[in-house]
Parts: sequence; C-alpha cells; structure tokens
Amino acid sequence: MPATGFSIGVSRLAAALQYLGKLDSKPGPGPVVVTVFDRERIADYQHMVKLLRDAGIRAELYLGSSGFNAQMKYADRRNAPCVVIQGSDEKAKGEVTIKDLIIGAELAKLEKGREEHLQKQAEAQRSVPETELVAVVRNILVRHGIS
Repeated sequence: MPATGFSIGVSRLAAALQYLGKLDSKPGPGPVVVTVFDRERIADYQHMVKLLRDAGIRAELYLGSSGFNAQMKYADRRNAPCVVIQGSDEKAKGEVTIKDLIIGAELAKLEKGREEHLQKQAEAQRSVPETELVAVVRNILVRHGIS
C-alpha cells in the first residue's frame, strides 16, 4: 500500500524541547523506598509498602540482594524523597527509622558542626513507632511539596 509519513527521533525531540525551555529536565519525585535488612522478614516489609500505598503514597520494596549502601544508592537513583529502615533493633522496639533524603542532600552541602547542620541532621533521620509510619512519611512529602 502506498503511504506517506515522517518520523522524528524521540531523543532528538526531547533535546530540542529542553533546549527551547519547553521541557522540564528535573525528574519528578520517586517512590518511598522500603529497605530490606532481614530477608526472613520480607512479609513485614511488604506490609509496610502496603500501608503506604493504601494511604495513597507511592512506595516500593527494594528487591535486590545487596547491602544497605546499595539500597541507599538505589533510592537516590529512584529519586526517592525518603526511605524506611527497620533492622532487628528497630523491630525489637516496635519502631521504624525514616530517613529524609531531600534534607540529607541539603545536609551534604552544609559545613559539619555548625548549628544549621546539627538542626538539619535531627530532621533528616528519626525513629518513630511503627504505627506512625504513614503519618511521618506523609509529613515529609508535604514538607517538600510532594503529593
């Protein structure tokens, strides 16, 4: 069948739109990442993800087999606003640790030991009762204008 058409490469179109200022090059916020410390407790971590999702919060479980540093790098690549951490110590206390990665990035730019650095450090990571997981994550998202 005879036909006429044209095609434009998507990458070329994106580059042109970005050059013209018509395309926002800043990636949007990623999901909240729930880290995995104990493989035997994968059901507990899945439950945390479910609680967050049921509250309308984008969340995912880290499914790789790497250690904590790799999980944090993964969360950074996903542009996660925060991560949820629960090792055996936190579980024994009935707590989760929530690390605000946006404040953490700001912290890296500040001079260590100054008052502003110490204040931000307290905001960047804190342990809360498991029952407050959704509320604290929601507060972090609201603080950063993420819906």
